[in-house]
Amino acid sequence: MDIRTLRASDLELVCRHREEMFRDAGRSDDVLMPMTEHFREWVGPRIRDGSYFGYVMLDDGVPVAGIGLMLIDWPPHPEHPAQDKRGYVLNVFVEPDYRNRGLARELMNLAEAEFARRGVCYAVLHATEKGRPLYQGLGWNGTTEMAKTLDVSSYGEIGTDAMSAFDCDLSR
Repeated sequence: MDIRTLRASDLELVCRHREEMFRDAGRSDDVLMPMTEHFREWVGPRIRDGSYFGYVMLDDGVPVAGIGLMLIDWPPHPEHPAQDKRGYVLNVFVEPDYRNRGLARELMNLAEAEFARRGVCYAVLHATEKGRPLYQGLGWNGTTEMAKTLDVSSYGEIGTDAMSAFDCDLSR
């Protein structure tokens, strides 16, 4: 098994891995298709500029697993009181025929080492139910994070017209 860093030419692989990861977690194609389309537009420039980075594992030159990493801007926090960034792990995926061989564990170890190399002392991820035991076994813990999907349809675009509805003086 070979391991290499993510390349710009891996864009479609990253998109497919992300889509398959969410499909494995029970998401439907009617959500995944538009997500992947928008993700492709979002992640392409980030792979090229290095703000989205990671690793690909290959078996005889064929990609069989991958992991995405980012440094995210975050205010200093009790878990990282002197840093204004966090590591973020995303899109951990192993092809079905290669699962339960330790590949995801090896990718996570590489991720932790890469964050440490970049001086990041705290990292987060969002785990699927299938992935949770792996992460817990590596010392990752649950946090107090909560989430909510917001209905923005009644608010329109935020801009000068929306701001004028709040009687804001934009010249100040």
